[in-house]
Amino acid sequence: MSAVAQSLPIRRNTVLSLTLVLVLDVEGLLGLGPAIVLGCGALAAVPAGRAMDRVGRVPVLVGGFAVGAAGCGLAALGSATATAVLVLLGLACVGTANATALLSRTAAGDMYPPERRARGIALVLFGSVFGAILGPAVFSPMLSGHQLDGDALAPLWLAAGGIMLVGLALVAGVRPDPRRIAQLLAQRDREDAALAAGGGAEASVPGVADPPASSDTPLRELLRRPGVVPALLAAQASFAVMVGVMTLTGAIVVDHQHHAAHHVFPIIAAHVVGMYGLVIVVGDAIDRIGRTPALAGGLIVMAASVISLLWVESVPATAVALFGLGIGWNFSFVAATAELADCTEPWERGKLLGFNDLLSGATGAGLALLGGYALTALGVAALAIGGTALVLAPALWIVGQARTPAADGAIH
Repeated sequence: MSAVAQSLPIRRNTVLSLTLVLVLDVEGLLGLGPAIVLGCGALAAVPAGRAMDRVGRVPVLVGGFAVGAAGCGLAALGSATATAVLVLLGLACVGTANATALLSRTAAGDMYPPERRARGIALVLFGSVFGAILGPAVFSPMLSGHQLDGDALAPLWLAAGGIMLVGLALVAGVRPDPRRIAQLLAQRDREDAALAAGGGAEASVPGVADPPASSDTPLRELLRRPGVVPALLAAQASFAVMVGVMTLTGAIVVDHQHHAAHHVFPIIAAHVVGMYGLVIVVGDAIDRIGRTPALAGGLIVMAASVISLLWVESVPATAVALFGLGIGWNFSFVAATAELADCTEPWERGKLLGFNDLLSGATGAGLALLGGYALTALGVAALAIGGTALVLAPALWIVGQARTPAADGAIH
């Protein structure tokens, strides 16, 4: 399940930002590529989540990676031939694949009990740190010394498609399907509860091993459960700001800090290490300190990192800022995923996480598009101040909600 590394636009962030600009020759479209990917991903998230609840996690993930590989091929062809329609279709497919692969964290939530769920999610994400090594190792030499044009970007898209196929092969080999593990864990927990209540191990526990006939729980009912709304808010804010800043890092480094293009990839590598390199430590910390401190604390770290873009200009300093952005996202993302998994049964989990990704992807797409325009028209300050406000405001709200009597015990 290290395929989560493919679920976010990490290795392709600069490529996404530049492909449409170069093909259409309009600098104001800097954020359009990431916006298309995020927007299409948002639209695909809920159907993919529902499909995971019905047929299992593995078949949907395999299908998503296949669509992503095809999309990278279309984007490569469109870049090489300067055909905008092919690039747009390719980005739409990549967005669908990103949304599907991002839902692999549903499987992470399936495989561990609540008291160890954050650590379990972190263990699954740990494999993604290899993306921090693989991305620069593959892309930086391919870009170094070449003029940024369609012919230079096409091989990068082909390489991304190859990585998608590797992800497909890894996911296809997962046995048993994580949804089955979740059903067995739920059955064990309910049998333990029946024993504790004096009902005996053979107490009837309907709808545990398999989804009940009426398993399509209305979304409004899921949203009323304690802890769901704060987790959704933290996940949406952290994902949108992380993606919005990350996808524009290439433009910040090259156009505003005036560094060479190949310096972008080590900076992104630092960001990915922040996102995934310490996930095991982060997972244990979240299980110990609880969901609320992790949700709010992660957002506050992100705010500090984003606002620092106002004054950092060197490559090392920018790498540190992006590392902080990644580790703040790490805390809030893992905590939000664990909380949403805690609040759902196995046959509801994909739907709720898919809805979360719909909100996050839509916000991220809007922020990438607006951020690209703001960066071009107003400079780094507009992006830094806006991103800081977007993560700091929900952090303060979550802390305030946790201190009210009604919120006591709402989040673990």
